[in-house]
Amino acid sequence: MIVTLTANPSLDRTIDLEGPLEPGAVQPVVGVREDAGGKGVNVSRVVAAAGVATLAIVPISAHDPYRSLLDATGIAVRAVPDAPRVRENLTITDPAGVTTKLNHPGTRVAPELVAALRHAVVEAAGGAQWLVLAGSLPPGIPDDFYADVITAVRARWTERAPRIAVDAAGPALRGALEARPDLIKPNETELAALVGAPPVSGDALASAVAQARSVVPSGAAAALVTLGGDGAVLVDADGAVSARPPRIRVASTVGAGDSSLAGYLLAAIRGADAAHRLAHSVAYGAAAASLPGTQAPGPDDLPSGVVETASVFIPSGTT
Repeated sequence: MIVTLTANPSLDRTIDLEGPLEPGAVQPVVGVREDAGGKGVNVSRVVAAAGVATLAIVPISAHDPYRSLLDATGIAVRAVPDAPRVRENLTITDPAGVTTKLNHPGTRVAPELVAALRHAVVEAAGGAQWLVLAGSLPPGIPDDFYADVITAVRARWTERAPRIAVDAAGPALRGALEARPDLIKPNETELAALVGAPPVSGDALASAVAQARSVVPSGAAAALVTLGGDGAVLVDADGAVSARPPRIRVASTVGAGDSSLAGYLLAAIRGADAAHRLAHSVAYGAAAASLPGTQAPGPDDLPSGVVETASVFIPSGTT
């Protein structure tokens, strides 16, 4: 079982253009779709498509327009009620796969909802193999919320507590490191912001490894860093492994990182080693990028090409 928390869900509306986006111009639209979005929900959708049990914890009121889209996914949901209306995010894509996103921060939530979310996650975590704390925190939820939840889950379930992954950015990710999660999944930009240093120009892999080593294993046991078209790198106390995706035709990059995390977890619960976990992660990320909108890839969507992995040399003294 993989449990996910989406503290700031979103109704994702995707608009497909017949040509590149031209600011200030009037352009024809060739397609529109709506999906129940949010990082944790996206992870649960991919996990469910692979036939693995999952539970998505989402703050949502019964009559929110988002609810019908969420129900249509078919995933198991534990709704935390008395939540404000779910925000709407807009994504614009062109035939080349170039993506423009307009994300709403969400509506301020009451302290009572913060406590209810924490309680729901702690109770649901019993018996789970992984717990995923994913996405931004809406106004009203403190930056250390993920750390608070990690501490509460481990205190409640002790040696039976699930492993915990955090997929967030900015203060929410920085705050989570106070509780040392088992895995973090930043992209290269989010990782650079976390450590306060820009990526090394021209060498995304070396930059990601060096920067991840500054928080692994002191702040997190491992870091899965997605690098877009360059693949991903996994850094833990034992070293680093990189992987490059096969060639695909990019349709939309929305949700690709979430699918990468889901692919990693699906391999992890099967006991795969680091290289195979990373290869599975990159394959799922590539599959998501080849699908329009925020679609959840299933096993049949995985690219046929080989995902190449390699150990990464870490110079002595790198921290």
